[in-house]
Amino acid sequence: MSRPLNFGVFYAPFHPYGQDPTLALEYDLERIEALDRFGFDEAWVGEHHSGGYELIGSPEIFIAAAAQRTKNIRLGTGVVSMPYHHPWLLADRICLLDHLTRGRLIFGTGPGALPTDAFVMGIDPVEQRRRHEEALEAVTALFSSEEPVTRETDWFTMREARLQLRPYQWPHPEIAVAAMVSPSGPRLAGQYGASLLSLSMSAAAEGFAAIGNAWGIVEEQAAKAGRPAPDRSTWRVLGQMHIAETREQAVEDCRHGLRDFANYFGGGAGFVPLADGGDGEVSDTAFIEQYAASGRAMIGTPDDAIAYVEKLLDQSGGFGTFLQLGHDWAAPAATIESYRLFARHVIPHFKGRLAAPKASHDWAVGKREQIFGRAGEAVVNAIKSHAVEQAGAAPQQQGQA
Repeated sequence: MSRPLNFGVFYAPFHPYGQDPTLALEYDLERIEALDRFGFDEAWVGEHHSGGYELIGSPEIFIAAAAQRTKNIRLGTGVVSMPYHHPWLLADRICLLDHLTRGRLIFGTGPGALPTDAFVMGIDPVEQRRRHEEALEAVTALFSSEEPVTRETDWFTMREARLQLRPYQWPHPEIAVAAMVSPSGPRLAGQYGASLLSLSMSAAAEGFAAIGNAWGIVEEQAAKAGRPAPDRSTWRVLGQMHIAETREQAVEDCRHGLRDFANYFGGGAGFVPLADGGDGEVSDTAFIEQYAASGRAMIGTPDDAIAYVEKLLDQSGGFGTFLQLGHDWAAPAATIESYRLFARHVIPHFKGRLAAPKASHDWAVGKREQIFGRAGEAVVNAIKSHAVEQAGAAPQQQGQA
């Protein structure tokens, strides 16, 4: 029996300006509560500081709130932009959050995707990947070492640093490295034995972002580092989708906000490959259908979703978790319904939960003549016995009268 696939949702999140930000954040919490009820495995929360769409500046604070509202779902930082933080302070916060979530935390890391964030802090985007690796090495050392850790770089200093609070999970929370366009994510995953978080958001992606290429880089770098490659079950792949009972309804749902999403930052948030929403000459319905036909997204039914995930599995050679992108394409009620349909039809298909009940039912049907006939005979005999007993009791009752 193959390992069941896991499922989650990745929230940057994307909220077009014009919404009340307080209510938008509450909606994000409510969605994660719904995922927990529906049996999703994971929810991821991003870190962004500019642009006006991705409103969560601290995934750690948000996850602490979400943990109080949920019971089982694992919660991932999606992701902490490592060059923005001193590694010692970040490691300390992650350990605290690991305790507050009782070990449901996944520590997702990345170099930072919004160039505007880096610009405000005076960080050269060319330096972000190097700083990500330096910070990742330092945090990993703090998690793993009981001895003081000293590091000196051109952007942070640690002198005899140690963690006064050890992680709740042993030896530490799962560490995941984000990959979007360049090979740096897969390289780090292989070098450090970390999980890979593929966020290209497009089944049609090419080059290093293509899921058919990513795992080969992980294995190559793991071999160079002299370590076994991480198991494919630790690999998470992101896709864009919205489902409804019919394809027509799914398209209609997406008229709510897909075009706004596609126009974020003029058709591209940093390096995120979003479509251009156009100048309005194409109708919303036609645009949505074109967007889905491009291979960037799946907009359809639960059966379409199953086929979409199976295609990704074939392209990649296998991974452990499929993450949907959290978006505002549809109104809240339609979005929650999309999650419910996914949980009802798609998740059990890939978890292997449908085969056992069907096998039991088919077995029972096959035994119908052999077993159910005898059971029916037993019922008839019981009725006859009761009737005979009642008939014998009647004369006695008359004599007593």
